[in-house]
Amino acid sequence: MHIQIVNRSSHPLPQRATPGASGLDIRAWLQEDVTIAPLQRTLVNTGISLCLPEGFEGQVRPRSGLATRCGITVLNAPGTIDADYRGEIRVLLINLSSDAYTLRDGDRIAQLVIASYIPDVVWRLVEELPTSQRNRDGFGSTGIA
Repeated sequence: MHIQIVNRSSHPLPQRATPGASGLDIRAWLQEDVTIAPLQRTLVNTGISLCLPEGFEGQVRPRSGLATRCGITVLNAPGTIDADYRGEIRVLLINLSSDAYTLRDGDRIAQLVIASYIPDVVWRLVEELPTSQRNRDGFGSTGIA
């Protein structure tokens, strides 16, 4: 799939860390280091903008290693980049650790997953939904582990 991209930074375009990865690493584009205090959130520039085809969206997700080792995650995960959005991708990060964390220009801060969706949804109003094995059971209904 060909996707038009503008890159205002000098960093590599979003790329997979391994051939089988679904997420493409995106990087911080900073004029100076940014320190995120515990429980603080910050909006981080990436310098990239996309033109996604109709029927596709970009999902901005946390990087598991950054979350595990440093407590840094994407606050509105997954963040959505709509097909008609043309502005710079910015990533809302939060520090959930008890230690301050410093971001540097070029750090990999999130993953971008390109996903398809059904562009035209037609609702069919009914009085009741058909039953299923699960029915209304939710949150934790299938057990802890």
